[in-house]
Amino acid sequence: MANQPVKYIFVTGGVMSGLGKGITAASLAKLFKSRNFKVNLQKCDPYLNVDAGTLNPKEHGECFVTKDGAETDLDLGHYERFIDQELTQSSSVMAGRVILKVIQDERAGKYEGDDVQIIPHLTRAIQEYFLEASRGFEIQIIEIGGTVGDYESLSFLESIREFGFKVGRENCLYVHLVHVPFLNTSQELKTKPAQNSVRELRSIGIFPDVLVARSDHQITQPIKDKLALFSGLKLDSILSLPDAKSIYEVPITIEESGIMPVIFQKLQIKNKKSDLDDWKKMLTKINKKFDQTVKVAIFAKYLDNNDTYISVLEALKAAAWYNQVNLSFQMIDASKYDQDANSNNLKKLFNNFDGIIVPGGFGVRGLEGKIKAARYALENNVPYLGLCLGMQMAVIAAARNAGLDQATSFELNDQSKYQVISTMNDQLDKMMTGGTMRLGDYNCHVLDQTLAKKLYRQSDIIERHRHRGECNQVFVNEYEKWGIKASGFNLDSNLVEIIEGINHPFFLASQFHPELKSRPNRPHPFFVGFIKSLINNKK
Repeated sequence: MANQPVKYIFVTGGVMSGLGKGITAASLAKLFKSRNFKVNLQKCDPYLNVDAGTLNPKEHGECFVTKDGAETDLDLGHYERFIDQELTQSSSVMAGRVILKVIQDERAGKYEGDDVQIIPHLTRAIQEYFLEASRGFEIQIIEIGGTVGDYESLSFLESIREFGFKVGRENCLYVHLVHVPFLNTSQELKTKPAQNSVRELRSIGIFPDVLVARSDHQITQPIKDKLALFSGLKLDSILSLPDAKSIYEVPITIEESGIMPVIFQKLQIKNKKSDLDDWKKMLTKINKKFDQTVKVAIFAKYLDNNDTYISVLEALKAAAWYNQVNLSFQMIDASKYDQDANSNNLKKLFNNFDGIIVPGGFGVRGLEGKIKAARYALENNVPYLGLCLGMQMAVIAAARNAGLDQATSFELNDQSKYQVISTMNDQLDKMMTGGTMRLGDYNCHVLDQTLAKKLYRQSDIIERHRHRGECNQVFVNEYEKWGIKASGFNLDSNLVEIIEGINHPFFLASQFHPELKSRPNRPHPFFVGFIKSLINNKK
């Protein structure tokens, strides 16, 4: 595509949220990248938040962090896992961020006295984010959050409508996802919600080039014929995308559907042969039933949906596939054990599992329960993996286990002299503000003759962070008395990055979030080692 303009693909959705726009966008990106195109992905969300850091995780799932420290929607995690490419803050655009920029520009006099309006000022500002993110790429895939018909999405939808005229319709493709529900009472698929969604999209001036029909049943030919009739599209532009056993099957489903030549034709670019051999080999592992199963307890606090810990779960699954074992996991509400002083209750609970993971989180609810889980793992030689907050609670657990009963954190007791987990001076009084934590990539030096070094097989690594609590350096020299040791440090600040148990089969925890860099075909070493320890512990 030398000297050719950037090609833009916009992915929108109708009827309801959760249809799979993110997976569809990621899958299309995977298919372009398998053809050696330079691809980038971008998520636009209509929320008035400036970034995803302050969104409610119970409703919106995890906050994914990019290498440059942007707090983003969880779809960026899917993007990175599908195309194995590190994204940046330019790949995440929230309405609040754009509106804030427009207001700041207005205050700075950049509009030279114009009346500042949604159209054209806000829509042009949104388009500037499209153009900025696409620099250096051949294909830019942009997912528009929400659904057609949402009031808050209108500025984004108007932006992509205008953008098609700005860059030329031959350089712009609109992919629209719709839901085709199956009614058990009549045993039939219904197209009316899809028809209404397409009509709504067309009413604002966007005519879809590709229609993706999502359903939990196979879309029959008569249904496709009906969708084609009411959407004004040819049959070859309608893609049936039924529910899959694994999200990683979706790129293959799209490839085998025959829709890619249609997309290339509409964008006026030459199709190339795809190379999906490695992806198909990975799917063979994913779909295989192994002889052995490992059971993991995830001691968490946000249990409304699994999306809250989606990167953790995907990293666990990838490590299980790598180690050729089946994975069984259960979310445990840590807060139920905050006030529970009966250790037999934990023993009864954990007897059903091979290992424990304590993931990240914020706030005091569930902290005491997580400390008890870490202490149980330390005392009973149960494999333990702590992720960010999971490391902080592990340090407190080790201190209390060694007799320092007053050991606590700045969150639990901000007046205590025994805050083995404290916060840096530049983080004080920022508990309720967004974008103020230690965020994104930081270096870590891994010490020799440690479990961490054995897993990484290198001394200097880079990992992503999202936290404001740190290991209090006053107490680091006490660690070995507590049965743990620091095995990784940030050399610039001398802050502890990794701790591990002494004379323990697997007690490992990190200040960073290793799950953010795990890939389905290249799992993170910490998760690989954790799963392997579960297998060895069962022997």
